[in-house]
Order: sequence, then C-alpha cells, then structure tokens
Amino acid sequence: MRYSGTVLVAGATGRTGQWVVKRLQYYGIDHHLFVRSGEKALEAFGPEIVDRISIGRIENQDEIDAAVKNADAVICAIGGNVMDPETPPPSAIDRDGVMRLAFRSKECGIKKFILVSSLSVTKPDHPLNKYGNVLTMKLEGENEVRRLYGEEDYSYTILRPGGLIDEGGPLQHKLIFGTGDRIATGTINRSDVAEVAVEALWVPEAHNLTFEFIQGEAAPQESFERYFKKVAQEQ
Repeated sequence: MRYSGTVLVAGATGRTGQWVVKRLQYYGIDHHLFVRSGEKALEAFGPEIVDRISIGRIENQDEIDAAVKNADAVICAIGGNVMDPETPPPSAIDRDGVMRLAFRSKECGIKKFILVSSLSVTKPDHPLNKYGNVLTMKLEGENEVRRLYGEEDYSYTILRPGGLIDEGGPLQHKLIFGTGDRIATGTINRSDVAEVAVEALWVPEAHNLTFEFIQGEAAPQESFERYFKKVAQEQ
C-alpha cells in the first residue's frame, strides 16, 4: 500500500469523484465518502460502502465535521452545476464550500488536502466565467487551500485539469503537465484526473504545488509520478 491513511472523498458520487473512489479501491487505500445522497452512493458503489458514508452538504459545517473526524487526507472533487439555476451557485460550492471544507479539515488535524479545480482559473475573461464567475470562485477556493495548507506540517496539491471527458479508464495516455496556468485548452479523462489525485497522496513532489494538465497522445502509462517530478524540478 502506497498510502496508509484514510482518505475522505468529498463529492464522491460525481463523475470524477466516482473515479477517485475506484482508484483508491484499486490501490487498497482506506476511504470514506462525503455525499449528499446515500442512495446515490449505494447505487454507485454497492451495499459494501454503507459503513463508509457520511451524508451531508458542503454548506453545513456540522455535517462536514462529522465527515472529516476520522480522516487523514481529503480529496475534494466537489463542483457546482453551473447549467442548473436550481442548484447553489459557484460562490456557494466552488468558493465557500471548498473554503469551509479546508478550514474544518485543518481544524480536525487533517494533514493533506488535494483539490480538483480547473484549467484557466486565473483568466477572468474566460467564457466559463459567464456562468456565475465559476472560474474566479474556484480560484478563491484554491487560494484558501494554499493559505491554510501551506503551513509547516501540512501539505496541499491543487489540480487544474482541462475539459473533462469520459473515454475509458486511466493510464492509457501521456499527459501534458505544467504549472502557472499556461496551458490554454485541452481535454482529460476523468479517470486520469482521479489517478493524478490519488497518486498525489504519496508522491513527495506533488506536495505544495499547483498543477495543470491535459491529455496527450495514446500510450500506456505505469503511473503519472514522473510528471509531478518533472514540474517540481523546474520550480
């Protein structure tokens, strides 16, 4: 086992979150799920997951506290649905929700926080910001994670994937990996985003950096560790 702690997956029933859980299971890493719907979690993962579920909303501090109390690390894959006006806006989920989860996680002694964000968050004129300033909200959430988890004895990894697609399992493509929000556009399989997030648990070079990445050419990969290492060496 490459990571020996318990990982809380926030947003575990989302399409990316489900892949995070699958990759944690693949590596035999203990995990717990923070979800809005227990029914949806059981449908996605089966009845064996029932003892690993905390049901709650990212807007509720008490429900967050119940979820984080026995975790050692968090992988946050939450995100607002900007196309549905009936759901909470990006300010409530991608900014305030991430901030609240990071703050309560640190208060409870969780040492590692991995956040799935988005490409282009530093570009306020990006077309996606027409939808509730979603990229700006994600950036503000990122900034709070960096502030909280950049202190000694804690660590963060912020991941900025390109456009999310569903075209099969992980480790089937090379990645184009960087930092500084310099990759303009591109797509990435959700399964590969999940793989990158899970590997960040144990790769030292992933700690306390922000990465952006998109899919490259088709080629089977043993892992994505070398991409973390290459970017870290360039800093």
